[in-house]
Amino acid sequence: QVLLEESGGGSVQAGGSLRLSCTTSNLTVNWPVMAWFRQAPGKEREGIATINSWKTTSYADSVKGRFTISQPIAKKTLSLQMNSLKPEDTAVYYCAATPDYYSHPPLSPRYYGYWGQGTQVTVSS
Repeated sequence: QVLLEESGGGSVQAGGSLRLSCTTSNLTVNWPVMAWFRQAPGKEREGIATINSWKTTSYADSVKGRFTISQPIAKKTLSLQMNSLKPEDTAVYYCAATPDYYSHPPLSPRYYGYWGQGTQVTVSS
């Protein structure tokens, strides 16, 4: 069984920063595309950042310029550096992965079959 596990969530004041990490329990598996999603109470799950093995990235407009996605270990781990956080960034953040390669990594959750359990990020004003 392949598991993804997020860490690094927490509470921060507006304008602050957090760094999320995602690791996989099975290091024999390669993830050509990995992504971060978030879901706020009462809202749909939103794709916010994604990256492929060629380091092509995509960002949602809501986080562009503030968040940076990276893969510390190519195809294995995932990070999300979040700066200039806003109260509207409050949500549960999920790591997701797919064994399929996309030259333009998608932000839609339907492309991802593997998910972590999520980590809470709370931004206070």
